[in-house]
Amino acid sequence: MSKVTALIPAAGMGKRMGKTVAKQFLPLGDKPMLAHTLLTFQNLPEVDEIIPILSQEDMEICLRDIIERYHISKVKTLVVGGRERQDSVANGLHKIEKDTAVVLVHDGVRPFVTPDLIKEAIRLAKKGECIAAGVPIKDTIKEVDADGFVRHTLDRNRLWSIQTPQAFPAKTLKRVYEESFARKIYGTDDATLVERAGIKVRVIMGSYENIKITTPEDLLLAEEILRRR
Repeated sequence: MSKVTALIPAAGMGKRMGKTVAKQFLPLGDKPMLAHTLLTFQNLPEVDEIIPILSQEDMEICLRDIIERYHISKVKTLVVGGRERQDSVANGLHKIEKDTAVVLVHDGVRPFVTPDLIKEAIRLAKKGECIAAGVPIKDTIKEVDADGFVRHTLDRNRLWSIQTPQAFPAKTLKRVYEESFARKIYGTDDATLVERAGIKVRVIMGSYENIKITTPEDLLLAEEILRRR
C-alpha cells in the first residue's frame, strides 16, 4: 500500500480578485493558473493520482480546457467542493482509493510549488509524519486589541507562514477529519486539524515564491515569478 494521491482544492470563487472568471482559471503566462499547478504533480513519478476539487459550475471548463488540453492523465475523477475549504477536502478524502498510503493537499492557486518540495513532503509522510510546508516570517507581528492598541509583540524567530503542500498518512488524515466533523471543529488548513487532534506536525522549508494567488497584486507578482523562471 504505497499509493500517493494529491488533493487539489480549487473550488473558491476568488471574490478578492475582482474578476468574473474564478481565479484558478485566469491566465498565467500561456496557461490557466490551475494548469500550472496540476502539471507539476502530473510530471512527478512519486504522485500516482490527482483529484481536483472544484465548484459544480467549473467542472466542464476544467475538464475541457485543462485536463484534456494538457493531457493530465493522473486525474481520474473530479470532485465537487463544499461550502468551506474543509468541506471540499473532506469530499476529496471520500474519493481516495483504499490503497492510498499518503495524501497531499495543495492549493490549486499555488502554481509555483517545486517538485523537490513535494517529494520531500511525500518522503516524510511515508515515514508516518504529518508535514506542512512553510517559510519563516519576515515582518514583526503584533497582537492588537479591539481598540487598535498593541497587546504584545510576538517573537518572530519562532513564527512561520504556513503554505501547502501538506502531506499526511492517509489513515491519519481521514481519522482526523471524521473526528473534527463529529466535534464540529473547523480549521483554516489541514495541519490545524491534525494539531488539534494531538498529533505533531513537522514544518519543512517551503519557498517565498510558493505564493497563494488571491488578489490582483498577487497576480502581478506571479507574472514576474513566471517570467524569471
